[in-house]
Amino acid sequence: MLKNEQLRYLTINAVDEDWGIVVTTVGYQFIPPQSPYPLSRHPDKYNFSPLSKRTLNEYQLIYITKGSGYFMSRSVRKQKIGEGSMILLFPGEWHSYYPDPDTGWDEHWVGFRGPHIDRRVENHFFGKENPLFNIGHSSTILRLYEDILDLAKKEKTGYQQMISSIVLHILGSVYYKWKNNHFMDSYIEERIMEARQLIKDNLEGLLSQEDIAAKLGLGYSWFRRTFKEYTGVSPAQYQLQQKMLRAKELLTDTSMNISEVAYKLHFESTGQFSTFFRKKEGLTPSRFREEIRK
Repeated sequence: MLKNEQLRYLTINAVDEDWGIVVTTVGYQFIPPQSPYPLSRHPDKYNFSPLSKRTLNEYQLIYITKGSGYFMSRSVRKQKIGEGSMILLFPGEWHSYYPDPDTGWDEHWVGFRGPHIDRRVENHFFGKENPLFNIGHSSTILRLYEDILDLAKKEKTGYQQMISSIVLHILGSVYYKWKNNHFMDSYIEERIMEARQLIKDNLEGLLSQEDIAAKLGLGYSWFRRTFKEYTGVSPAQYQLQQKMLRAKELLTDTSMNISEVAYKLHFESTGQFSTFFRKKEGLTPSRFREEIRK
């Protein structure tokens, strides 16, 4: 039977720091209704009261797997959160969160820091203005928290590199679920999937982006904007990506010369194709074919 609380604060060495992300703390608390929160006192830099505002010098991911409660921060007003909520805390950002006394809650957390995480925030994958994610119940993510705790207990050599990589897995899962929650409308998702297939099926044809939108019965401006929101690239960029993949296939699996490949994929000239290929791949089509055949 699990204890109501388990927490660990981890040691970090210079080699761990060089990895680019380190885990500082991991644990869980199961808070029954009408129980004090937190269950025990933490070290000074982690300790907080639900009625006070705490600021950390690291990131933390708190996963609420049962019950409900409240969260607030410098960037977000107080709001109710429930089972399946993920909280991302940011360094230097005051915050407070606590369970509803009537329900209590179960929480799992992991703390971490490092330039790999800072870079994701700088590139707007995550932000202080959106620290809450409703990801629902995920036994996979829960198991990842448990894996971190198990590895941290054993402290075998290289465990920091292992558990910090698991943190990136959790972050990737949260981002994936959050992005897809924006496209719960099956109509939108179906149109994007159809558009992708049309692009792949017509790499050797002359189907324009406007033609694709028309075939799907969509306005071009709406289609282009929604496609980019969903995939991260415009339809034209996606088409070029697919042309690049097809060019590699033709250079690898056929005896077609470079001019024939360029013509088949509707580049204006062999020179244009070679410039495009070199810019994307870092070497010319001829050099790519030589390297593959070696």
